[in-house]
Parts: sequence; C-alpha cells; structure tokens
Amino acid sequence: MNIQTRTPLSRRALLRGAGGAMGLPFLEAMMPTSVRAASAGAGGTGIPKRLGLFYFGTGMNMRDFEPVDTGVDYTLSPTLKTLARHKEDFSVLSGTYLEHGGGHHGDYTFSTGVKARDGGTIKNSISMDQVAAEHMGRDTRFPSLQLCIRRGTGYGSNMRTLSWNRNGVPLAAENDPHVLFNRLFRSDSAEESELRQAGFRRRRSILDVVMDDAKRLGRQVGKQDQEKLDEYLQSVREVEKQLERNREWAVKPKPEIDTKGMSDFSESYKPEMPADQFRYETYAKMMYDLITLAYESDSTRVISYVVRQESAGGTFPEFGVSKGFHELTHHGNDPKNLAELTKVDQIYFGHWAYFIDRLKASKQIDGSSLLDHCLLGFSSGMGIGHSKDRLPTCLFGGKKVGIKHQGHLKLPDQTPLSGLWHTMLDRLDVPTGEQFQDSHGVISELVG
Repeated sequence: MNIQTRTPLSRRALLRGAGGAMGLPFLEAMMPTSVRAASAGAGGTGIPKRLGLFYFGTGMNMRDFEPVDTGVDYTLSPTLKTLARHKEDFSVLSGTYLEHGGGHHGDYTFSTGVKARDGGTIKNSISMDQVAAEHMGRDTRFPSLQLCIRRGTGYGSNMRTLSWNRNGVPLAAENDPHVLFNRLFRSDSAEESELRQAGFRRRRSILDVVMDDAKRLGRQVGKQDQEKLDEYLQSVREVEKQLERNREWAVKPKPEIDTKGMSDFSESYKPEMPADQFRYETYAKMMYDLITLAYESDSTRVISYVVRQESAGGTFPEFGVSKGFHELTHHGNDPKNLAELTKVDQIYFGHWAYFIDRLKASKQIDGSSLLDHCLLGFSSGMGIGHSKDRLPTCLFGGKKVGIKHQGHLKLPDQTPLSGLWHTMLDRLDVPTGEQFQDSHGVISELVG
C-alpha cells in the first residue's frame, strides 16, 4: 500500500446495514495523506507537531491573573479559574519580559524580539512562527496562517499580524471565518480553476520581467544600492517559490472535513458587521473551530492569531462593561475599572477554554489528543500599567512533544519572552542556531 497516494477515507463514512447506519470510529485511513506519511516515516509514531502563537493586546489585569503560589498544585487565580478544567494542560509563566515592549509598540517586537520601531523608522526581523513555518510548512498546503480580529497588516499603526518574513515584511492576516474556511476547504469549480491557472501564468510572466529588469539595473548601481537591490530580489524569489508552491497545490484536492457540532461558515461573519448582527462569542468560536480544523486536516501546522488588537477596541456590547479595554487599563486604581478588566479577561478565557475543549476532543491515532501534539503560546506586549514586564504568559499542550507542565512557574525577573518561543521551537525540532533572538536559552523546567 502506498500511503503517499491513497485517498483518505471520509470521517463521515458509515457502515450501512438493513435499514440503518452506524458511524465508524476514527481510523488511520481517515487521516490526511501527509499525516500518514509522517507517521510511516517515524515508525508509525510521527504524528505532526503544530505551533500556535496568540496575542492578547493591551495586557491583562495581572492582579487577578497571577497566581499567589507556585508549583503544579498552585491555586488558580480569579482569571485562571475560567480554565480550571484544563489545569493539567498548561503552565503559567511569571517573570517574562519584552525588552522593547510596553507602551503600545509591543505588537511589533512580540514575535521577533528586536526593536522594530525606532522613532518613525520601522525595521523588523523574522518572527518565531515564520522560523517554524520554513521548517514545518514544507509538507502542508499553507506553510502558515495569519488570523486577526481585523484584516490586513496594520503596518505603521496597531499591528494586525504577528508574522514577519526574513526581510522584515509583515504577512497580512484574515479576519473573516467564511473566507478562511473557503480558502482551506472549498474546492474550485472548473471555471475558477482555469482562472486561477491563468493568474499563475500571468504572475509568472510578470516576475520574469521584474527579475530581468532588476538584474540589468544591478549592473548600473553602487555597492549600497546593490545591497538594497539584493534584499528586493530575495523578496521576489520568495514570491516565486510561493507561486510555484501554489501551482502545485492548486491541482491537489482539498481535504474533506466534518463540521458537525461546529460553527456555520456558509456566510461572512466579521466585526465590521452592524453591531446588532454581530456577537463576539459566536465569532470567537468560529475562529477557534477553524484553527482546530486546520490543524486536524493538516492544512497547516503553524498559526498566529491576534486575538485582541493592541490599544484598539477589545470589548463588545455583550460584555456588559462600561468602556473599551484600553480605557479600562488606565484604571487609576478604581475598583470598578479593575473589576471590569478582570471580567473582560475572563470572557476571553472562556472562549479559550472552548478552544482547548475542541483540541482535546480530537483524538489521534495513538489515542492521544490533538492538544498533546500542539504547542500554543500566548502573551501580550505589555502587562498591567503598560509595563514591559509582568506579562500574562502561558503555554498550553505539548505533552507528546516533550513538554512537562509546571503549573505556575516563577522565572527569574526579566526573563525574555523569547525564551518561551525558543523552548517551543526546540520541542518542535525547529533549528534556531546558536542564538535565538534575545533568549537566554530553553526554559529547562518545561522540558520533560
């Protein structure tokens, strides 16, 4: 049997008898082809590893987030009680620090560790998720996915993406679950397929002309301009590689997925809708359902998500609070403001608990859960009071990829947040070189 080419058995397959039907259990044959191939290459145990990077802009009420004691038997804080049923599946990390964070620019440095904004100048580096995507995204339709509450990059303002390529160019995020679902799972019609192929050919022709012109120009400029031109050419080469990749995947069928019990993705649903037609809880569950489906179908293994954008919005009428999240963070020690901050954090964590439920309910071929093969890290660009330390940092999942959860782990003060990213990449077998960002090294307590 050639597992590289065999068509997966639908997860909706039934055993049919006289007048009835019985659902099948989850079988190896229902796994996506790429997952079965990875398993075979590792003696039948190589279930793909997944990475998730999540940003909760403008910090949290750390007074109600930070636990009062440490260790695996720590007491859940008022905010973390929302996640009580998942206590054994995550670690809380106190002491994390973002050297160039705080204020409202932490979204630029969050995943890269460099001082990306210096006055009016923006110059960033590759983000940790794109380091992972270069290594983990070779066998999936999408090397990575970028999600946000708002569409685009936000470049020059509050960022809408955590993802930056090797040239420090931000990768645009999508915010409409309907669009994302179609991109992941809806197959093109014959007419759409021909239009897509024509588009590939047209872009290929344009790139050929651009490369020829750039090479000709390179013979006429000085050393400094040549360096800039080389950076530009590298970006063009990345576009070429992605174009070729898209052409190859365009002729491969998209995976069949089972959305029973999940959201309805048949129509657009996004925050730009009229307020009386939009509920954030519905939206949050749609986005988390999509992430689960993307991982489950092995459409991608790397996802970043700006759950709450820096300084912008963050609350919705259904939350029942008096102000926007940013306004609440300027609490002035007013008990009402602090209580409402905690209430908002608990609402977001209620949606997060739903997400973890979904990942734990998805069983893998070895009986473990999808969460056990995912490493999900979240934090913010600030703590409380717009500080660059006391960040709300957690790591979820990863029991099958070598993570030993510590409950509440108190790290040395001003431990770079990149230390967590370093640890995640290490457990995912992603090479990082001798020095990764400003990390002091892998967090040894988390490595099981």
